[in-house]
Amino acid sequence: MKSLTRWLTVFSVLTFTPAVSIAAQAPPAAAAAPADNMALVREKLRADKKLLVAENMRLTEAEAAAFWPVYDAFQADLAKLSNNAVSLVTFYANNYRTMSDTAATRMLDQFLALERDRAALLQSYRPKFGAVLPPVKVARYYQIENKIRAVLNYELAKSIPLM
Repeated sequence: MKSLTRWLTVFSVLTFTPAVSIAAQAPPAAAAAPADNMALVREKLRADKKLLVAENMRLTEAEAAAFWPVYDAFQADLAKLSNNAVSLVTFYANNYRTMSDTAATRMLDQFLALERDRAALLQSYRPKFGAVLPPVKVARYYQIENKIRAVLNYELAKSIPLM
């Protein structure tokens, strides 16, 4: 678990700190560079996350062969939700100082839909993971995902001001 804690700390620092400092330091003409840098950071984090999962799942060779395709499909679906969450945070960042009732209602509806979709995704993959892993390892994997999400949510909460 030490590696999980260490990775989560690095993940939170890499996920949030560079975006702010790069955006703050980049000259206007280099506007495309931070997006490219962030894309590289996201790819690195996906690879590091997979390594973290591998280190903490303690899979047998047979389990690993069956688990990783399900994991990859789940991560692809999870990435779609993450993209929607990024859009929601971006909308908020652009509007929080002058938020109208209509915009706040729209944003809240989108947030709740995102939470429902995430819960539905987790539920839909439970039998898929259960088909390839014993229940304890499925629970361990969901625990790892939950810990990662908790760190991300904490970092977001620290950096997002109230309306």
